[in-house]
Order: sequence, then C-alpha cells, then structure tokens
Amino acid sequence: MHHTKEVVAVRDRSRVVIGLAVAAVLVIGSCAQEDSGGGAASSSPAPPSGTAQESPGQVAGVAIPDGQVDRAVGQLDRIAEELMASSRIPGMAIAVVHGGKVVYSKGFGVRDVTTGQPVDAATVFQLASVSKPLGSTVVAREVAAGRVAWDTPVKRLSPGFALNDPYVTENVTIGDLYSHRSGLPDHAGDLLEDLGYDRGQVLERLRQLPLDTFRDSYAYTNYGLTAAAVAVAEAAGTSWEELSQREIYEPLGMASTSSRYSDFVSRPDRAVGHVLVDGAYKPADPPRQPDPQAPAGGVSSSVDDMARWMTMLLADGTFEGKEIVPPGALLPAVSPQAMSAPPASPDSRAGFYGFGFNVGTSPAGRVTLGHSGAFNRGAGTAFTLIPSADVGIVTLTNAAPIGIPETLNAEFADLVQFGSVREDWRELYAGAFEQLNAPSGDLAGKEPPSNAKPARPLQEYAGSYDNAYFGPAVVSVDNGALVLTMGPAAVRMPMRHWDGDKFVFSPQGEGANPGSVSVARFEGNRLILSYYEQEGLGMFVRP
Repeated sequence: MHHTKEVVAVRDRSRVVIGLAVAAVLVIGSCAQEDSGGGAASSSPAPPSGTAQESPGQVAGVAIPDGQVDRAVGQLDRIAEELMASSRIPGMAIAVVHGGKVVYSKGFGVRDVTTGQPVDAATVFQLASVSKPLGSTVVAREVAAGRVAWDTPVKRLSPGFALNDPYVTENVTIGDLYSHRSGLPDHAGDLLEDLGYDRGQVLERLRQLPLDTFRDSYAYTNYGLTAAAVAVAEAAGTSWEELSQREIYEPLGMASTSSRYSDFVSRPDRAVGHVLVDGAYKPADPPRQPDPQAPAGGVSSSVDDMARWMTMLLADGTFEGKEIVPPGALLPAVSPQAMSAPPASPDSRAGFYGFGFNVGTSPAGRVTLGHSGAFNRGAGTAFTLIPSADVGIVTLTNAAPIGIPETLNAEFADLVQFGSVREDWRELYAGAFEQLNAPSGDLAGKEPPSNAKPARPLQEYAGSYDNAYFGPAVVSVDNGALVLTMGPAAVRMPMRHWDGDKFVFSPQGEGANPGSVSVARFEGNRLILSYYEQEGLGMFVRP
C-alpha cells in the first residue's frame, strides 16, 4: 500500500464528511475508510474469527488468530491516551462491540474545558455525519414495513419536491439520494443553512442547482439525503425526528440519543464542542445547531448507545433476540451502491457508498463498513465495523476535526486484522486534515497590492443585490467601511478594500474554514461573490 494513494483517499473522505466540513470530513467513502473499517455486510452469519472462508460468497480474508481481537482491545487505553496527549483535544469516548457484547466502553478527557467535568461512556456527543448511517437504518425499518422501498421516487412521497431536471425530479429515488448519486452538486444547500435558511427553505431551493449526470456521478450532499429522509417520514405520517425515535432509538434502548438539538443541549452529561483559538481549545461560540439537516448531521448520542446500534448491525438486524431491521431491508444499505472514490491506479482499491454507509474491502480482504462525521465547531466522530470478525468500534470527540477518531479506528482495525499497526495513520490523517482545514481563497494570508487602485466612494457600492438562490446581499457603509449582510440570520461580513472595485471578506458559517478570504467584485450593478460562485450562482444584481 502506498502512502500517496491513502492520503488522496483520506482527503476525499474527510472533505465529504466535514462538509462537513464539514465538516467535512467530513468526509467518507475512501480507501482509507476501508482500511479503518468501511465496507459491505453480508446477510449470512459471520464465520468464526479464525476462518478465512466459511460460506459461498463470504470471504473473510486473512485469518484472525484466537485472542487477537482481545489483544487489540487491550491496546486501546494506550492509543487513546497517546492521541489525547499529542492532539490536546478536550474529550473523547470509545466503545467496542465483539461477539454480541460490549467489550470496551470508556471516556477520556473533559466534556467542557471551562468546567473540567470528565467524559464517560454515557456522555452525549454530536455525531455530525455519523447521523447518516443511523438514519439509514430508520429508512430500512420503513422499507421492511412496506411503507416505502429504496427505489421509491421521492416525488411520489413529497409532491412538492423538485430538482433542476424534470426527468430527475420524477425519477430520483430514496436510494439515489441516500447514495449521493442524484446529480446534485457537492454539499448542495449547505451554504444556505450557514446563512440561516431553515430546512424547508433549503429543500425548496435545491431545484435551482445545476445537476451532474443522474446515477452516473457521486457528490456528497447533506440536503439531498435530508430530502429523502423527510419524504420517508411524510409517508409514515410523522416527522423525521419522531420517526427515528420510534423506529430505532426506542427499540434499541438508546435513551440518550436524539435527532433534536434541544434534546442534546438539555442532557446533563453532554460534551461541548470546542475549537482551537490561539493554540488552546475553547467552547465554540456560537455552537453548532444542525437541526435543519437533522437526518444528515443532527443526531446526538453516547458511545454506550452507539454500541447497541452497532451490535444490531453486526447481528444482521437483530438485538437481544429481537429483530429490529429485517436483513432483506438492511442489506442494500450496507452494500455498494455508488463509487465514491475511484481508484487512483490499477493496483489501488476503490471506495464505495451504500445507502448512508461507506462500503469497502480492507487490506486483509475483509468487508468493512464505516462513516465519519465532523463539525468545524467542535465534533469529530467515526465508527468502523468488520462484520466477518464480528467487531465494531465507535470513537466520538468534542473538538474540531483533525482526524483523531479516524486514526484511532484505523489503528484498531489493523490490530484486529493483522496484530500490528501497518501504516502511520497518525501522519496520514494529520496531513490530510491539515490540508482540509487550511484557509481557502487565493488571497488568504496576503495583503493588498502596493499599487492598488483606489475604490470609488463607498456609498456608490451600497444597496441590495438580488439573487434567486441565496437571497439578497445587502452592502452597507458602517464606520467608513463596507459590510456585507446576507440571509435570514443577517450574517454580517465586513469587507476590506483590495484593489479598485475589488474587496475581500471572510465567509462565515460551518462550511468556512477559519482564516478563509473570498473576493467580492463590483461590476456596474452586479456583485460577484466568489465564495458563493461554486455552482455558478454567485452573481447578485442591484435593480
């Protein structure tokens, strides 16, 4: 395995997760995720750990000697403490399930640096994009109940739903949106959420976005998946938040899990999100409130609760002797549905995405499942399952994403499958996340040219510039400088003169990395905002 291939894969996965990105991270579907546990599950029972192949079509790969999983678990304290010390993140919690039991469940560090209260296995964290596979099992329950199918067109359930192409509007299915193959652009709608638009407003505006090739492209979206989830809930006659509670959280006894932010902030044992400020972690202000995209990133849970969910998955939908999700409804979700990370060379592995799950094959030849999640405002999460070894791990942290959960899970997966850590996952993930978290914009960190042309009188730039997708961008003069205000949240972004009619501003919101700088160009009655130009929709016009 070559490091360059893995770094490319990690970069794609994290970008998607972060989206994240964020949260990217967020963010997902990569060779590296395969190495840390992303893959497809089989509907047949898992063979004993030491066997390479037990049933037709189920290849377990490199044999796992007796006791090797236990030895891997025995190294988790050391790995966790080393990563906590080297990263200085505030808090982390880990749980491992094996053989139908929780074999490890522990917290490290603190929930909040201002209180110093310790993290434990019951501490509730924001899951970010790990919400997607959880929600996929909610949909699988509805599929089993016959209310929907993975190939049910979304418009049949939500008549008001529409995308940019009439054919896609009529034919895009729940599964298409849960596997990110609808043609919607990467992270469609996220910038609207950053400006304060609610769920309904974001979903309604998706129809304005240009589409890539339907079912022959992959672009990770929070709001495409959210549209599908909302349609499933409508078919069940309830809200997504209530449906999730009824179909998965309550049957599994996940008493600390919710898809509502209000429930998260009311938990007494709650991990506060932290960001790095001048070399020290501080609580994020404002915190991340992900309710608009709850199906994609709004779940909060503890590792104790997540262990119950992972146990159900590894048992092919059964928990404590009761069938929660029938195997036939679950299998499509954990099977490859879209190629999320094409191979970089003929000898490298591809990454795949199921319905809400990363799907792949590990270097040991074992099918794996996983997902990561991340909020720039203080969440880094990941889970990894190796069904043929009947083992799974979840790692939750309360710091802006730097790859710690992915690193820990990857090292654990190596120890389970090979008895030793075979890659320098710490270096690989640290480097990949450093690139992902870098300030964006060609002018980041630079100063205006020494021969810059003067601006016109600032009042000439002031006014409201209309845009059908983002809404008006209001430019005003405040204390001798321009200020850009956008969205229902009235997000204020001071503008700094650069050269002539060119100004710069720092984008705000979950999707903007700290230190990012974007260009605003005034051209007559037009204002072009490069940060919002990603899909060709960044032109604002003053009447």
